[in-house]
Amino acid sequence: MGSKDKNPRKRKETEKVNMIESDPEKTLDNNKSMIENCALEEAQNDDNEIINNEADNKNDLEISINYGNLWSRKGRMWYNRLSEYLFKEGYVNNPICPCVFIRKTISGFVIIAVYVDDLNIIGTNKEIKEARDYLKKEFEMKDLGKTKFCLGLQIEYTKNGILVHQSNYTERVLKRFNMDKANPLSTPMMGRTLNVEKDPFRPKEENETDLGSEVPYLSAIGALMYLANCTRPDIAFAVNLLARFSSCPTKRHWKGIKHIFRYLRGTSDFGLFYSNNTKPVLLGYADAGYLSDPHNAKSQTGYVFTYGDTAISWRSQKQTLVATSSNHAEVIALHEASKECRWLRSVTQHIQGTSGLPTDKNPTILYEDNAACVTQMKEGYVKSDRTKHIPPKFFSFTQELERNKEVDIQYIRSSENVADLFTKALSTSVFKKHVRSIGMRHLRDI
Repeated sequence: MGSKDKNPRKRKETEKVNMIESDPEKTLDNNKSMIENCALEEAQNDDNEIINNEADNKNDLEISINYGNLWSRKGRMWYNRLSEYLFKEGYVNNPICPCVFIRKTISGFVIIAVYVDDLNIIGTNKEIKEARDYLKKEFEMKDLGKTKFCLGLQIEYTKNGILVHQSNYTERVLKRFNMDKANPLSTPMMGRTLNVEKDPFRPKEENETDLGSEVPYLSAIGALMYLANCTRPDIAFAVNLLARFSSCPTKRHWKGIKHIFRYLRGTSDFGLFYSNNTKPVLLGYADAGYLSDPHNAKSQTGYVFTYGDTAISWRSQKQTLVATSSNHAEVIALHEASKECRWLRSVTQHIQGTSGLPTDKNPTILYEDNAACVTQMKEGYVKSDRTKHIPPKFFSFTQELERNKEVDIQYIRSSENVADLFTKALSTSVFKKHVRSIGMRHLRDI
């Protein structure tokens, strides 16, 4: 759908809009040509983008525009145009989440979340209608009803909540890699042994050959990472583990990729279910897998944050430092989780406060299954032979949040710590229990 001039004195861009009327939410998808027109218009008025070169015979004048720089700027140009237009109507945003615009009125509120050319609108019905009418004054829009797809994510509405999943994308990926008819498995990765020489996830050995270019290892990793980052936290650790061998994968590693595909084959309709019957409380879980990479003496950081008992933020990543003990690894993991907790609290409190919603100022509970680590954070950094080599920054930041009552570090048994999903291979029963604990459900079960 291209740009369209109804009035030669006022150019109007075309957009398409997905509206959610019965639920306080909408989605706007802006047309690509509109953004390009915005970019061209601004660049043509920018003297820095115009280069005048006088020819040798002084008769020719060459004017050129740096189109490469222009197209790289068009997203920012569109954002500047949209934000300026929204600010005129009283919308506000905050550097902590600059792409979220909020407007509070006497009768309600409206929130517009911008992702490049996609806009999601949430709020009360009256304010949603006013936002739609206000945008129509500047942009042409088409009402497409409830949002069913957004950035590759599918949204299913039930009377008990919303399920966000990627079943269509999963089926396409399985078909792309010829795994759509494979036998399903119950977990995304095979078990690991304490014997380093028999670890299926060990690096390439001298007697092994690399996979050829005919094996799409990198493409498979990219497709799986998109799933793991959006709606499938259950495969995050397995994907992170196999992504380390992207430069020189072997048949062992490709077998691990196929193992994930077979797990997805049986759980293609898995997603995150956000219930409307749970208490909206932010909770965090942190864990470390000591020597998860025994070949490089590196450990694994894992954490997950839930809101209303469903995951909203998670991470599984190999630590960059060599931890000398399990306590050392847990301190590093808790430090990373504390940073994410600080940001999540800032975002939720800003949105709730600006929208006029009740704001929870109570400390966020952050669960950790290492008792020594919990004691160190609550009672202060203790310099001893076992901790004197750990940089104090890993203690100071979390302890400051504890003193300011922003977080409350609490001990939890390892068997109840759902962050184990992101640091180690688990048995089928434990894996399924933790997956359910972070709000993952089958589409057929809701």
